Amino acid sequence: MERGRRARGAGRLTSVLLGVASAALGLLAWTVLANSGIDGFPGPVSVARRAGQLIADGTLFSDAGASLERVLIGYVIGVVLAVPVGFLMGWYPLVRRLIEPWLQFFRMVPPLAIIPLAIVLMGIGETPKIFVIFLASFLSCVVSTFQGVVAVDVTLVNAARVLGARDHQVFAGIVVPASAPFILVGMRIGLGASWATVVAAELIAAQGGLGFRMQQAQLYYDLPTIFVQLIAIGAIGLVMDRLLLLAERRLTHWQERR
Repeated sequence: MERGRRARGAGRLTSVLLGVASAALGLLAWTVLANSGIDGFPGPVSVARRAGQLIADGTLFSDAGASLERVLIGYVIGVVLAVPVGFLMGWYPLVRRLIEPWLQFFRMVPPLAIIPLAIVLMGIGETPKIFVIFLASFLSCVVSTFQGVVAVDVTLVNAARVLGARDHQVFAGIVVPASAPFILVGMRIGLGASWATVVAAELIAAQGGLGFRMQQAQLYYDLPTIFVQLIAIGAIGLVMDRLLLLAERRLTHWQERR
């Protein structure tokens, strides 16, 4: 047991060191690009200075809060609806035949292409932005949940039924746990799609948010501000993804990992 703890501790230390090394290499590459003569390309120092200004006047926190609020509302609604729909599609063939053609149709239409239509129908307030975020997260998560249900080992289901388990017991005891890894992967994919969609929506019609600030900075060729917003989006998204990954490991600890 002591040897196992030491091995885990060494593994965590290695991960931390590799992360630090990766960040250092990224900063080095960024500095080299900034000094390579690319017209207007800002370096880490100028971007850090601009980030300090945006933090000092509260602009960065205000924009990040507006974007995060939109993402959370649309994303949570999308996931909450996607999971039961995916279960129904995977468990009942009739529901699958009714819904899957429409699902695949809308999956082929990028949520970004729906933004102009959503603005025309819903106005320029928060509703169209949240709607397209909901659509992006819903489509990502529902497909993953559906695949998780249909991928459940039929032998386990049949064995449970032979032992006298009813449908709801099979569903709760076998299907849901076996589908959990698929659902969590779909949630992570949907999170990335939500952030991509909110930035695009804010570029088109918004009065605040990280995408809105990038669009304003573009008009004045303010590249450091654009970089600050990009880094903020990546950092917030990375933290949210790590939280989902932690939840995945806690909920699927029984699953073998490499």
